[in-house]
Amino acid sequence: MTRIVLVTGGSTGLGKAIAARFRADGDTVVITGRREDRLRATAAELGARPVPCDAGDPAQVARLAADLPELDVLVNMAGGNTDLTREATGTLEDTRAAWHANLDANLLSAVLTTTALLDALRPGGSIINVSSIGAEYAVSSYGAAKAALAAWTAGLSAQAGPKGLTANVISPGLIEETEFFQGKLTDERRARLIAATHDGRAGKPDDIAETAYFLASPGARHITGQTLHVNGGAHTTR
Repeated sequence: MTRIVLVTGGSTGLGKAIAARFRADGDTVVITGRREDRLRATAAELGARPVPCDAGDPAQVARLAADLPELDVLVNMAGGNTDLTREATGTLEDTRAAWHANLDANLLSAVLTTTALLDALRPGGSIINVSSIGAEYAVSSYGAAKAALAAWTAGLSAQAGPKGLTANVISPGLIEETEFFQGKLTDERRARLIAATHDGRAGKPDDIAETAYFLASPGARHITGQTLHVNGGAHTTR
């Protein structure tokens, strides 16, 4: 049976790579995003269905959910470090706004989308939330938001399990060929991030796409409530 897959933030970068991987398997893929022109261009390229939606806007998420009565895989990819697109002033008011922006983009977007679509997910389905290696340090609002996403997913797994669903987190390290750093990654920092890996390379979007595809596969039905680190050993667990 062809699955119905929703990838939020699916028009560029990791979201696009994940959507492409599921389309390669013949799945019906719906992608969302805020930039309608880019969204429609990606959908045409992949053979996906575009639905303009800001995952942090409750009204837009409610409309998305009403349009998707059945779903098999939900990938919450929408987000990004909002600090990279704003100028910090250092005031308390700006600090508060910066933290709210990252929490909205990286935590509440997934919470709203999942809450709205949980009952639409069919037994055997999967919820996949995309975090970041930054969650292991959480020195910034972005890292803290991603850490909260992982903690929330662990609890979500207990809620989703009786419905026949799994819920997991993918936590990427440095992934190139995306717009994540908004042109602000220096050569020096890139070298440090690669030096921290065990395999001596940056990640690629396909590394994350293949992990997402696996987590939604029959072979991963007993994996739930977990964070899978995909970072070449830059952060290790035991």
